[in-house]
Amino acid sequence: MCLNPGRPGSLPWPEKELADSRRRIDEMADEITCLIADDHEVVREGLRLALSRSPRIRVIGEATDGAAAVALTERRRPDVVIMDLRMPDMDGLEATEKLLEKVPGTGVLIFTAYGERSLLQRSLESGARGYILKETPHETLLRAIEKVAAGETFVDPGLMAEFVSGQGQADILTPREREILQLLADGMSNVAAKLFISQETVKSHVRHILAKLEADTRTQAVAIALREAIID
Repeated sequence: MCLNPGRPGSLPWPEKELADSRRRIDEMADEITCLIADDHEVVREGLRLALSRSPRIRVIGEATDGAAAVALTERRRPDVVIMDLRMPDMDGLEATEKLLEKVPGTGVLIFTAYGERSLLQRSLESGARGYILKETPHETLLRAIEKVAAGETFVDPGLMAEFVSGQGQADILTPREREILQLLADGMSNVAAKLFISQETVKSHVRHILAKLEADTRTQAVAIALREAIID
């Protein structure tokens, strides 16, 4: 058996190479690939440098407008698209809708300077899983990317309190979200078939419901909705 020379007790070369290969595969499995879409070069560069400090996150592309973001997402299939709202030619909301039509499993994280409740609401309705401000701390940005990559919804903590307090609980949910929540409360097992929509669409609505009601599970969301008279 040929040991690694110069390192007593080290693994034989074939075993060491196999271990290294397995470690690289594990690292790749945990990796989150991101695409940055913003029309300002300084923002893209700052994001790229910030994300390079995380060993789990790899930036695989950059786009300067919504149309380019859609095209690049189709080609490179990132886990997460970090999307600006205000861009030339095609804004972030339209780009989110179009790229989710073409690549439905993509997680979109809106990254914007605008904190208006109406934009947050419209972003979630367009299919985005996350919404954070450009001034957010680095740790919050990383947590948002990880949540969105895992299929969860993340709203900037600085916006969530204002979003909830700015309107009644019932107004937080869209009519479709209230309809789905009512069906869940009624014990409906196949909401997608009942509403003639896909399971993925139902899951997206449920993610938004959980985030808006600050619930951890569907059962907790139903309990909150009943207590607040959002549903019957």
